Amino acid sequence: MAETFATREIDVRTGSHETVHDLTRECESFLRDVSQGRDGLLNVFTPHATMGVALLETGAGSDEDLLSALHDLLPADDRWRHKHGSTGHGRDHVLPALVPPHATLPVIGGAMALGTWQSVCLVDTNIDNANRRVRLSFLG
Repeated sequence: MAETFATREIDVRTGSHETVHDLTRECESFLRDVSQGRDGLLNVFTPHATMGVALLETGAGSDEDLLSALHDLLPADDRWRHKHGSTGHGRDHVLPALVPPHATLPVIGGAMALGTWQSVCLVDTNIDNANRRVRLSFLG
């Protein structure tokens, strides 16, 4: 069987406050369009130095808990050597070391093989840049 490869870049507006933005529906839509019901891998990548991709439960408080934990680990104050942008912006550049800017997920029969409560999310603590890009790539 021949390999299938497809990629799509999507624009996401994350807003002017720290956020966990659920991308699961966009990923599902992309796979419906390109996977042809095949098994493979979905790679989710964001080409930004100040955000990450995480798998977590949303809507039950875990997204807010993650932002709270990141705020505790990476306070938005003036301790950071990276100084441009709003106060504490240097921490946004450290975020991808803790929440990587990519995730690779198994695809079975054209659908992501996520756990019951898992969602694919962008984690964005950078309040200076609300316009974001995400690249979805499928290898079947």
